[in-house]
Amino acid sequence: MPAHHSSQPWEGQRALRELGHRLRARRESLGLSVSDLAVASGVSRRYLTEAEAGRANLSVLRLLDLARALEVPIQDLVRESDAPRERIALVGLRGAGKSTLGRQLALRLEVPFVELDQRVEALAGAPLGEIFSLHGEAGYHRFEAEALEAVLSEGERLVLAVGGSIVTRPSTFERLKRACRTVWLRASPAEHYERVRAQGDRRPMADRPGARAELEALLRGREPLYAACELSVDTRGRNVAGSLAALEQVLTPAGERHGT
Repeated sequence: MPAHHSSQPWEGQRALRELGHRLRARRESLGLSVSDLAVASGVSRRYLTEAEAGRANLSVLRLLDLARALEVPIQDLVRESDAPRERIALVGLRGAGKSTLGRQLALRLEVPFVELDQRVEALAGAPLGEIFSLHGEAGYHRFEAEALEAVLSEGERLVLAVGGSIVTRPSTFERLKRACRTVWLRASPAEHYERVRAQGDRRPMADRPGARAELEALLRGREPLYAACELSVDTRGRNVAGSLAALEQVLTPAGERHGT
């Protein structure tokens, strides 16, 4: 079984990769070779190559040397990246339409569509039911955090559908919000229930007469967490086409909507 990893190593690896991208982009924008920058900064060529690959844990003094040679403030090298805002993450309970709308939106945007739970299954080598049986909810969320980092490392333009419980894990949810434009797909409890049934999936309701009441309570409990998403789309009473149009509208900057 894969070993459990804390979020800190992934955060550190991500930061080093982003730093490496910025170093290389700035160097190339100045028309400098790796050797040129090594001479100008006093940092060895080998060390610089490792830094641009995201593998060197640079000291503050080394960073200062490189920032001076690249003629940029050091904070520009270590700031949070703005590029991941092109990633769109759809959030909500099962039956919200994340998979259906996510695929349609990805086609419109001509970007990859990823279901995070499928990546969790691939990482764990087991279907979700087995993951919960063998590792419990905490184990599932460990795989989820690791799978999310893997997805985020693949590119800066994608549509991602995430599990409804991701909002209950503050560190993973915060990571998602920093890396993506998060959209809460809202629906009524009755619509969540009926949509899942229409998909032929009765697992949450099978032999449980109180399942609908449980779903209502779950939604009430999570609504404040879902409300922390950057955007929201109300899909109540809308078909797929109507929901997709509403989703595209909230994702389009106001200036572009009005042709300015």
